[in-house]
Amino acid sequence: MEGHASISADILGRYAADAAREVAGVRGLAGRRPSRISEAGGRITVEVHLGVEWGASIPAVGLAVQERVRSYLERMTDLDLAAVDVVVDEIG
Repeated sequence: MEGHASISADILGRYAADAAREVAGVRGLAGRRPSRISEAGGRITVEVHLGVEWGASIPAVGLAVQERVRSYLERMTDLDLAAVDVVVDEIG
């Protein structure tokens, strides 16, 4: 019998948040919903809101978060990620 498992958006959001926290220069996640998952046409978009440490290069941290989140989610799931968007809400 062949089955199909699905992962909830909440779990995917937690995976994305965990991966983002591992990046140097990330102070923490920001907002009430620091990671958001949306789906359109079978493709997943991840949006991560974070705080960046003072003095860190925002473009470099953002790129590292995008790469880390994409790598982590693709390794943990077989989802087709359309985008990983990073929003810097805080610096400090």
